[in-house]
Amino acid sequence: MPVSYWCEHAWLPEGVADAVRIDVGDGRITAVTKGAPRAGVVLNGLTIPGFANGHSHAFHRALRGRTHLGRGTFWTWREGMYALAAKLDPDSYYRLARGVYAEMVLAGYTSVGEFHYLHHGKDGVRYAEPNAMGLALAAAAEDAGIRLCLLDTCYLAGGFGKELDPVQRRFGDGDAHAWAERVAALPESPMSTVGAAVHSVRAVPGPELPKVAEFAAARPLHVHLSEQRAENEDCLAFHGRTPTAVLADSGVLGPASVAVHATHLTDGDMSTLSDSGAWACFCPTTERDLGDGIGPAGLLADAGVRLCLGSDSQAVIDPFAETAALELDERLAGECRGRFGVADLRAIGAAHAALGFADVGTLTAGAQADLVTVDLGSPRTAGIRPDGVFFAASAADVTDVVVAGRQRVKERVHLGVEWPEAVLAEEIGRLWQCDPP
Repeated sequence: MPVSYWCEHAWLPEGVADAVRIDVGDGRITAVTKGAPRAGVVLNGLTIPGFANGHSHAFHRALRGRTHLGRGTFWTWREGMYALAAKLDPDSYYRLARGVYAEMVLAGYTSVGEFHYLHHGKDGVRYAEPNAMGLALAAAAEDAGIRLCLLDTCYLAGGFGKELDPVQRRFGDGDAHAWAERVAALPESPMSTVGAAVHSVRAVPGPELPKVAEFAAARPLHVHLSEQRAENEDCLAFHGRTPTAVLADSGVLGPASVAVHATHLTDGDMSTLSDSGAWACFCPTTERDLGDGIGPAGLLADAGVRLCLGSDSQAVIDPFAETAALELDERLAGECRGRFGVADLRAIGAAHAALGFADVGTLTAGAQADLVTVDLGSPRTAGIRPDGVFFAASAADVTDVVVAGRQRVKERVHLGVEWPEAVLAEEIGRLWQCDPP
C-alpha cells in the first residue's frame, strides 16, 4: 500500500533539506519532494538512509560485558568466544539472534552481513537439516525486520598447516567442495540473500581458496584480513607472502570482495586491494575492544578502496559510534582532524552495496525505502546542526525505522519483537546458566 512520510529534515544526496515528503510504494521510494506541506506519517527530527552493518557475528552479543575484565589479547578473548559457541543449537541461536537483530534495527541498521561459521552440531556432526543454524539466522532476521546477507563461511583448518581444534569442529565442512554443496541449498528471499566468506587465510588452506572464490562468483565474498600481527607473521612463515597476497593469488579478491578489519597492511597490500576493486570493512568498536590496532582507513580511501563498517563482536551496536570512530581513530593515528567529512561518514555508514544490495542507502526515487529518523532534541543532540548527528547522536536517539517501505520501529518501539531487551536478557542468562540481570 502506498504511503507518504513527511520528514522535518531529510538527508538527500545533495545535503540536508527541510520539509521533505518521501512517497513509498512496493517497498521503494517513488518520489521525493522538498518544501512539502506536513501530511502523511510525520517523522520529526532528521531522516537519513538506513545504516548497513557490514560485518556481524550475532552470537558474540552474549559476550558483551563478560569478557572485558583483566588483561589479554584477541587470542585469549577467543577462548571465551569458543566456550559460548559450544553452547548454541539452532533453537537457542534463533532466540539470541532475534534479540540481536531487533537491537540492530532499533539502532538504525536496516541491512546486516552475518559472517556465519557456526554450522554444525557437537564434534562437527551435521544436523538433520545441514543448514539448520543458517536458517535460524534467516528466521531471526525476518522476525526483526532486517535485510540479511548470510555470509556462509568456509572454515577448514585450525591454523596454518593445523587440523581443526575440537571446539572448532562445528565450523568445518571437511573441504571447500562439501562447504559449497551445503551453501548451495540455502534458500533466498527478497529480504534474505546468501553470500560467501573465507574465515581467514589461517582457516582455509591455500589449495581450497580458489574453490571458494569460484563458488562465490558474483556473490559478496568477505574475509577476515590481517586483523592481528601474529596472523601476518605466521602467514609469512608458512606461505612466504602476506595474507593479502595469498588471497590475491588465489582469486579471492575482486569487486565483490570485502576485506574485514584490514588493520595491519603493507603498502603493497593496500595497492593490491585498490587494484582488485575490493572493499575494506572496518569495525572500530570491536577493534578497540580487542586491542587490534587502528587500520589505515584514510590511506585505503585515498587509494580508491571503498569502505564500509560493521559491529562485528557486538561489544557495541551503534552505527553512530562506528562512523564517528572511523574519523576519530584517524585523528588519533594521524594527529590531524577531518579526514572523513560528515557526507563521507553518511555514505560509508550506508554502504549496503558491500552486501550486494546495490539499490539501498540513498533517499532517491527508485531506491529501496530504508529510512532512519534521529531525534534532534535529545540531551545529546539538542542544539546541533542536523548534519552533526554523526558526531553527536547515538543509537538511543533513533526514533523511527523503515525497512523496504515497512515501518519496523515507531517512537523507539520495535513493532515486530516485543521487549528485545527482555529477549536478550533471558537468552543470554540461559546460555550462561545464570539468572538474567
